[in-house]
Amino acid sequence: MTVEPPAPTVDDIVADVDVVVIGAGQAGLSSAYHLRRLGLAPGAGFVVLDSSFGPGGAWQHRWPSLTLSTVNAVHDLPGSAFSDVVDTGAGSVPASTAVPAYYADYESRFGLSVRRPVRVTVVCDRGDHLRVETDSGTYRARGIINATGTWERPFVPWYPGVARFLGRQLHTRNYRTADEFVGQHVLVVGGGISAVQLLDEISRITATTWVTRREPTWSNEEFSPEIGRAAVAAVEDRVRRGLPPGSVVSVTGLPVTPAIRAARERGALDRLPMFDEITETGVRWADGTALDVDVILWCTGFRSSLDHLAPLGLRNPGGGITMTGRLATRVAADPRIHLVGYGPSASTIGANRAGRAAARELLDHLTSGVASP
Repeated sequence: MTVEPPAPTVDDIVADVDVVVIGAGQAGLSSAYHLRRLGLAPGAGFVVLDSSFGPGGAWQHRWPSLTLSTVNAVHDLPGSAFSDVVDTGAGSVPASTAVPAYYADYESRFGLSVRRPVRVTVVCDRGDHLRVETDSGTYRARGIINATGTWERPFVPWYPGVARFLGRQLHTRNYRTADEFVGQHVLVVGGGISAVQLLDEISRITATTWVTRREPTWSNEEFSPEIGRAAVAAVEDRVRRGLPPGSVVSVTGLPVTPAIRAARERGALDRLPMFDEITETGVRWADGTALDVDVILWCTGFRSSLDHLAPLGLRNPGGGITMTGRLATRVAADPRIHLVGYGPSASTIGANRAGRAAARELLDHLTSGVASP
């Protein structure tokens, strides 16, 4: 009879390493690549822990209609071109298939040895090291690069009556296809890019109503590097002041694409202000106006997935984390901790640059005891 070894507990030290990278999306893989280039060996010098069962980060969970022709952009990881792995001319290929294939090739090509599925449950400060507890044992680390993104923390605002709605409620995270709403009235809530994309899709096959807290800001300008840099700079300024990061769209505005123009022409983008309460059959505004709907789709964004860092006490009273360093990846209160994919590095191109900066600054600190300027 074969006796299975006992499952590891949080008291089992799996490894002593210099750096633990938490998350294997764009930011985590970029960080791991640069750690290796700077001389750390995978396994002995650093480990990458990822909670997913396979490569792809949050991309593997995107809705099927988000294809290479409709996604904003998939930027190359350092040292490997996306187009060398994926046929970018096949615009109908779902991003949820193409990007995981690219990430899987990247992990293998550079020998990053991502450990998965491993979920980090908590990180604690033990003075001379950071204790990283997971569902597969405990790691002792001298530094951490956290790249957990936002996908695991969908945000749905509370409104009076939310529990009594008899229809269906779902978040962008749970959206799969517009076909499941045929014959139903869908209320789309939110003013970001995802809200507009899904509103466009759903409004083609069934009745929709769009509500937002603020009047949307539209941009007819083609997205340029200058616009992108200005948006990133605005978000970076917020996190350096310890404020919660804002969205890039709040700076750039919503792009007016051909699909958006078509949606406007058929009246799908006739926006209403935010309702005041939810009823059993729909929503109601303060003036008594009511609307019956079958589905409420909350396209209300995500929050940074940082609960496992709570014991470190990094957040300010207002909920933000004061960041510093060349690209605002270093936690001001503890230079052993870098957050990539947070704030200004939340985009795929920003994540690449942040991974390089975080790796270099963290290793400089661990080597000299002094954080890089």
